Amino acid sequence: MPQSSGVPSEGPMRIHKFLAQAGVCSRREAERLVASGSVMINGKLAVTGQPVDPAVDTVICQGQHIKPLGRTVVLMMNKPRGYLCTNDDSHGGQTVFDMVPPEYGKLRLFCVGRLDKDSEGLLILTNDGELANKVMHPSGGVIKRYEIILNRDYDPTLTPRLLKGAVEEGEHLRFKKVIRHPDNAAHLEIHLDQGRKREIRRLFEIFGFHVKTLRRFQIGGLVIRKMPLGDCRPLSRKEIDSIFEN
Repeated sequence: MPQSSGVPSEGPMRIHKFLAQAGVCSRREAERLVASGSVMINGKLAVTGQPVDPAVDTVICQGQHIKPLGRTVVLMMNKPRGYLCTNDDSHGGQTVFDMVPPEYGKLRLFCVGRLDKDSEGLLILTNDGELANKVMHPSGGVIKRYEIILNRDYDPTLTPRLLKGAVEEGEHLRFKKVIRHPDNAAHLEIHLDQGRKREIRRLFEIFGFHVKTLRRFQIGGLVIRKMPLGDCRPLSRKEIDSIFEN
């Protein structure tokens, strides 16, 4: 029999929403965890869309008892190259969580939109799955801006094809905007409104380019300014709100 946790509850909600609110992961990742059989409710495998009442039901995810979130944290990091955006240390190597200040070390933080190992720049880390979902889902309208350098000069006549995009491995890769630097034909600014894995690198590879450097400098209205590589600090309420001001 499930037992009350003594925690005030807003009432039943779908399991993926609860996992996101509890800081386990984003809603999208929560749906994958449920579908993979990694989540149990009151000793039984959870199913997609199943309702759960946090004050009454016992939720186990990947062997851990998940309780309602008590403290939300949103951090901003200037990620250096060579670090992985993963909570899974089985990959080996250094992860961005090695640079998180010790006072946040025990929280279940995750990355809001990953940067691959060879990329750098603005990264948001949080335990707020609802915030992560709002930032990353295309319906949120949050534009991510990147500065890149290609291995050769870029021809602007290619831009319409990059905006239309291409399908690779069942995913539609596309850019929202392409801006060429006036003084360097290989230096571009790319805007994205979705978050496919390695989307910028993969799409350019389809068209015969190699991305030499990639740096994210803005998410919504939040811009990285005068922040040393590897630095990590909490965001103010004003800065969090600015994310949704494109």
